[in-house]
Amino acid sequence: MTGRFDASRTPLSGLILLKRKRLADDRGHLSRLFDAEGLAAYGWLGGIAQVNETVTLKRGTARGFHFQKPPAADAKLVTCLRGAVLDVVVDIRKGSPTFLSHFATELTADNCASLLIPEGFAHGFQALSDDVQLLYAHSAPYQAESEGALNLADPRLGVAWPLPLANLSERDRTHLMLTEAFEGIDV
Repeated sequence: MTGRFDASRTPLSGLILLKRKRLADDRGHLSRLFDAEGLAAYGWLGGIAQVNETVTLKRGTARGFHFQKPPAADAKLVTCLRGAVLDVVVDIRKGSPTFLSHFATELTADNCASLLIPEGFAHGFQALSDDVQLLYAHSAPYQAESEGALNLADPRLGVAWPLPLANLSERDRTHLMLTEAFEGIDV
């Protein structure tokens, strides 16, 4: 435990599930979404280069699995501010003992959970409710030429999505399936 977060290590080395502590009274509550000093203990190095928001309108909608290749690889802190998602992270680190393994957890506006995702992981999610809002803090700026992705429906990943995959973007729908040639990324 560090400051305003309770942290749990996951089966994927470096991937941390955080629970924010809420300070509440009769007016409402406060929870700390980011704390560079506190998160450094769990591998967040440096500051925030970019903050992004996604709003997903319909239950079942899926997005991902996105990542940035080196030298633009980035760490992410993903938080659900409204609604609920199944958040899924895939280890794509070359040589990792958990290469292509995934971790899935529910992030909701109510459970105060966030995922601290280090470099070398692909990220995706499925909306479990209508009107979902996610907030992403990134350690490095987005670079289109460094973007990579895995197909959400790739059977090699073995993700059991709770709902049929729906409302995929053209880009996400057409990501290629993995082949034996994919060795991961060096981070």
